[in-house]
Amino acid sequence: MEAKTNAMRILDKNKIVYKHYVYDAATALSGVEVADRLNQNPAQVFKTLVTVGKSKQHYVYMIPVAQELDLKKAAECAGEKSVEMVKSKELLPLTGYIHGGCSPIGMKKVFPTFIDESAQNFESIIFSGGKIGCQVELALSDLQKVVGVKVASLI
Repeated sequence: MEAKTNAMRILDKNKIVYKHYVYDAATALSGVEVADRLNQNPAQVFKTLVTVGKSKQHYVYMIPVAQELDLKKAAECAGEKSVEMVKSKELLPLTGYIHGGCSPIGMKKVFPTFIDESAQNFESIIFSGGKIGCQVELALSDLQKVVGVKVASLI
């Protein structure tokens, strides 16, 4: 039994039912490659992106792994003039997670979090479990119980 991640411990504490997947991540994989390795639909596998707005407030966005975040739509749903991606070196001190292993659950601080509306097309979604090589799967409604994620058009 491998060690649980912080995200998994938070899900357990909140009595949220989830599946988890572990894969060999000896080499860097794109999100699409992760979906392929897990034999899952890339539209159902989400990546977690951290941004900073013109106001210096940080925002988290979850979008399907094969898609690109529309920064104009992201800024609009956050009520910002603009947002830009956080630099990789700023990710760990800000969130507690590294690039490629960033989960919306268990960040150092709670940031406003948005998920693309396409997540509503699935009974469950898959996203990082908080470390490279680990993914969790759960219902969007259960994620919303833990992270208060808002649904928006992001791609």
